[in-house]
Amino acid sequence: MEQLQNILGQALAQFQSTADEAELEQIKARFLGKEGSLTVLLKGLGKLSAEERPAAGARINQTKQTIEAALQARRDELRQDRLTRQLAAESLDVTLPGRGLASGGLHPVTQTLARIENLFHSLGFAIASGPEIEHDFYNFTALNIPENHPARAMHDTFYLDPEHVLRTHTSPVQIRYMESHQPPLKIISPGKVYRVDSDATHSPMFHQVEGLWVDEQVSFANLKGVVQDFLQRFFERDDLRVRFRPSFFPFTEPSAEMDMSWGDGWLEIGGCGMVHPNVLRHVNIDSEKYLGFAFGLGVERLAMLRYGVNDLRLFYESDLRFLKQFN
Repeated sequence: MEQLQNILGQALAQFQSTADEAELEQIKARFLGKEGSLTVLLKGLGKLSAEERPAAGARINQTKQTIEAALQARRDELRQDRLTRQLAAESLDVTLPGRGLASGGLHPVTQTLARIENLFHSLGFAIASGPEIEHDFYNFTALNIPENHPARAMHDTFYLDPEHVLRTHTSPVQIRYMESHQPPLKIISPGKVYRVDSDATHSPMFHQVEGLWVDEQVSFANLKGVVQDFLQRFFERDDLRVRFRPSFFPFTEPSAEMDMSWGDGWLEIGGCGMVHPNVLRHVNIDSEKYLGFAFGLGVERLAMLRYGVNDLRLFYESDLRFLKQFN
């Protein structure tokens, strides 16, 4: 009994003397482990007589239960202390002003596309779209582009197989739209296009917006009025002037390059012209009854001019220092 009292007293004192959970488990091993002092006593019961063994075993087990209860109580105390310290260290003053979360913004090219679509919509143009993987017929043949035209060459076009390409312009959208709609037609077709080119002013993927108006009384004068009105409203400059220089495109006749006044000179912004009769015949529209005009503008080019960006590649480098300026 005296030995049990000593073991119990030492165990309780050592449990209370430590504030470390790992050390507490080590102390437990001194008394209840395989070689612990209480375990040694239990192993020694076999040396006692049959009369002494039951009473001694009961006292040892009672002491063991008392030690285990004290051990668990100390464990709970240490865990509660640890939790209290953790909560104190991680406390939050809910009365402090909140921290504003940074909000994202639309990409400048997306903003430019939305502005273009809204302005043309106000002029009565509908929005049309089509596939970016296009058949040779829609990308070239239906647009009156001959087999030997340089635009079909591998150095300009991404070919997926002999009959399919990544579209080089959004004009195929106009062909598909005219196949399923009869005049009068008045649409723009904004979207991604692909060409084998990359430098400060060119990208292998970029955006175009092309316009088409087909009706019985459409003329080049209508084309000039639409383009000039759009550009003046897009750049918010009533003094902006537009000029048209004769050019050649297989799908328009006559064709022209469009320039606008910028700074002290003129800046080329796209191509245009009256829809070639062969294009209308490809989509079964009577070219004797209907006329049409088409034009194409580079979206990134407009964005660069509007926002004063001098390198096209900045739009696609995902540099947040650049992009956050347009939030």
